[in-house]
Amino acid sequence: MPEYETFQHDVLIIGSGGAGLRAAIEASAAGVSVGMVCKCLLGKAHTVMAEGGIAAALANVDDRDNWKVHFADTMRGGQYVNNWRMAELHAKEAPARVRELEAWGAVFDRTRDGRILQRNFGGHKYPRLAHVGDRTGLEMIRTLQDHGIHQGIDVYMETCIVTLLKDGDRVVGALGYDRERGHFKIFQAKAVVLATGGIGKAYKITSNSWDCTGDGHSLAYHAGATLIDMEYVQFHPTGMVWPPSVAGMLVTEGVRGEGGILTNADGKRFMFDFIPDNYKTQTADNEEEGWRYTQGDKNARRPPELLTRDHVARCIVREIKEGRGTPHGGVYLDISWIRKRLSNAEEHIKRKLPSMHHQFKALGDIDITKEPMEVGPTTHYIMGGVRVDADTQMSGVPGLFAAGECAAGINGANRLGGNSLSDLLVFGKRAGEFAAKFAKENSYGKIDNDQVDRYTREALKPFENSHGENPYSVQRDLQEVMQHNVGIVRDESEMQSALDHSKTFWERAAQVGVTGNRDFNPGWHTALDLRNLLTVAEAITHAALERKESRGAQFRDDYPEKDERFAKVNTVIRKAEDGSMEVRLEPLPEMPDYLKQVIEENR
Repeated sequence: MPEYETFQHDVLIIGSGGAGLRAAIEASAAGVSVGMVCKCLLGKAHTVMAEGGIAAALANVDDRDNWKVHFADTMRGGQYVNNWRMAELHAKEAPARVRELEAWGAVFDRTRDGRILQRNFGGHKYPRLAHVGDRTGLEMIRTLQDHGIHQGIDVYMETCIVTLLKDGDRVVGALGYDRERGHFKIFQAKAVVLATGGIGKAYKITSNSWDCTGDGHSLAYHAGATLIDMEYVQFHPTGMVWPPSVAGMLVTEGVRGEGGILTNADGKRFMFDFIPDNYKTQTADNEEEGWRYTQGDKNARRPPELLTRDHVARCIVREIKEGRGTPHGGVYLDISWIRKRLSNAEEHIKRKLPSMHHQFKALGDIDITKEPMEVGPTTHYIMGGVRVDADTQMSGVPGLFAAGECAAGINGANRLGGNSLSDLLVFGKRAGEFAAKFAKENSYGKIDNDQVDRYTREALKPFENSHGENPYSVQRDLQEVMQHNVGIVRDESEMQSALDHSKTFWERAAQVGVTGNRDFNPGWHTALDLRNLLTVAEAITHAALERKESRGAQFRDDYPEKDERFAKVNTVIRKAEDGSMEVRLEPLPEMPDYLKQVIEENR
């Protein structure tokens, strides 16, 4: 048994995004020692990419807003399969968390009388998103870091966790390695908080950062925790698919709002073929002008490209699957066509869409004022994750807590925009608070050296098989299968095929090989990520197969309608004693009458 560098903390936070930082701040404030492990550099967590704002019923723009309306909106958006207690706590506590962030130095946009400005967003009845231009996530991370750095938190940057360590049923720490030198480290803790974000890198096209490989989902699952709602993966309809330097990067809805049109490889503006009947009351004489629709302003014209995200995404997938896609597996999004109508089109596009123009020119050498973009649905967010207690955020495994995107419950079948950032603050705080409480009530558990030795030997296996398969090949093939078989439109045969591939992927992952040494070895890091990616991919596929209906973010071609049998159930996944993935449906807890009344009053 080699000697490993060992660190001891009352509370260990895994992840340094909004949820992890807020948990660390709260735990430290409770007077316990806190360690925070982050896969990336501090300040580079995926939270910085959030743009729209933080959903909280501050009622600064419309005084009719309150927690009850926010709660009802969240439940409606989640198709009522949300954890109602989490949705209630979130709606009630989000305003206090935003004001707290403001007190810590967040520079929000302001109303004329100096209050925090709030904007409209999809699914929210009133203007509710507190924001900082289009960089709200960046400001959140800056503020939390500036405040948290003075709280005595020990930060371990560029460190990856391989496995959670247990003493009996209880989690007592984690085994990790630093990416720079490849040295293994033991983190002993009385309580562990998972705040690792999403699973986007299980798909070929994603808006997620490189480090969103489902680590928290997988660590919790293999430690004995329960996952729920893994079938609910949210796709944004327009993410770049080419060139590789910008693949997955979001193309804001504003491009379509400013006149961008979607065309297939044949040059046809295909969205006109898929306008729902309730919208199709009067088609304009000139397709470039859009169509009249029955909702909202009856005299307004709206292009079909601005139908709901799920509808647009499914239409794009249909074009690709039926052979009318672009050379790189997408469709064309073209804003440059307005040059036909505007003499100053180039200046107009640069003025209206400065970030879009700059980033795609700089990163992909695409000038959106002169040429179309190749786009397709991009994996954006997962509503599923670790099942936690709504009040404490503790999982079913004693000592293991989760918050943020890797935890599940608040969003149900679909997340409203802006709820993700307030989710991080509300439940990050609660996770830190109750992890600290657990730590105060419990002693350190015993670290099993044999367990550590077994995991380190397993982690080093790729070096013993230097002529084995390249781990990038396995990752690439997995992403291709998930993109095409378990994407925005699903059916049983394709998903069953994905599960068949999964067995092969596990076999291939066990035989991958890497060369060189352990000093910053990206091939080795990718080999170690495969276990997490394969676990979450399999969980998503099993859950999607089990839910034989279309609801929220899950759309099944073979079951295109909602089914009442699934209206009040969670898809639950656990690791069976034989190591297999056990999947079943469990009924949701009954909502209390006072919350039913809140929903009824806010329909």
